[in-house]
Amino acid sequence: MKHQKLLTKFLSNLLILVTILLLSTTTWTIAQEVEDEHEFDYIKGSKKGPSHWGELKKEWAACKNGRMQSPIDMSSHRVRIVPKLGRLQKNYKPQNATLKNRGHDIQVKWEGEAGSININGTDFFLHQAHWHSPSEHTINGRRYDMEVHMVHESSKRNGKSKIAVVGLLYKIGRPDPLLAKLSKYIKRMVDVEAERGIGVIDPFKIKFDGKKYYRYIGSLTVPPCTQGVIWTINKKIRSVSRAQMKLFREAVHDHAERNARPIQLLNKREIHLYGQKPKE
Repeated sequence: MKHQKLLTKFLSNLLILVTILLLSTTTWTIAQEVEDEHEFDYIKGSKKGPSHWGELKKEWAACKNGRMQSPIDMSSHRVRIVPKLGRLQKNYKPQNATLKNRGHDIQVKWEGEAGSININGTDFFLHQAHWHSPSEHTINGRRYDMEVHMVHESSKRNGKSKIAVVGLLYKIGRPDPLLAKLSKYIKRMVDVEAERGIGVIDPFKIKFDGKKYYRYIGSLTVPPCTQGVIWTINKKIRSVSRAQMKLFREAVHDHAERNARPIQLLNKREIHLYGQKPKE
C-alpha cells in the first residue's frame, strides 16, 4: 500500500512536470493579461464578446484555437483523486499595494515582493489579484457568485517565465473581511478607471487553506488567453455578502458587470484533486 501511494505521487508529479517542460519548449512566451478593456467585452452576441476574442487580434488566436483554455468545469467524473500529496506551500508577506479599476475587473497589485507559492520545486511570485462575478470556473456545473484569481509568475529562464494562478470561489453569505476593507476605495471609483494606493495588504487575507484543491493546466481567462498556466482552485468555498458582490459589479463598466468567460472544452486534459481521500 505504501509503495502504491509513493508510485501515485511520483506519476502525478511527473505528469505535471512533463506538461510544463513541453509547454516551455514551444515558441510561445508568457503574455500578461490585456489592460485595455476597450478592446474586448463580455456581452453575449457582441462583436467583441468572448466568442470573437480569437478573431480580434492575431496575438489572441489562442482564445479561439487553443486546446488548453480556461475556465473549465470541475466535474466529479472527470477528476482524478491524488491523496496525501501535501498542502500548497505559501510564503506570502504583507506589502504595499494599489487598487485599480481596469474597467473589466477590480485588481489589487502589490508594489513590492509579496511572497510566493511553490509548485513542484518552482517558486511563483505573487503579482496581483482580481475578481470575477459570477465565478468563471464551475464545480459539477454549478457557477458560484464570485471568483478571485491570484496571479503568480516564476523567474525567467532562457527569457521565458511561467504563470500559476490560484483561484477561490465565493457564495453569498457572510461578508469577506478583505473585500470589506477594499469596499471604501471601490466606492470612489465606480465607473472610473482609476488606480489608488491602499497601503499594506497581506495576501494571507485572501484565505485559502491549500489542503484540498483542484489542479490542471489551462490558460489566462482574458485575452491573449495564453496557455500553459498552472491552475490551482481551492476546493473550500468562501463567502461574500450580496452587497459586496453588487459593488464589484457596479464598479466596472456595464459590459463587464458579469465578467465571466464561458466554460471551455476540457480536450482530454486531466484534473487532479489533491488531499481528498479516495472512496472505499
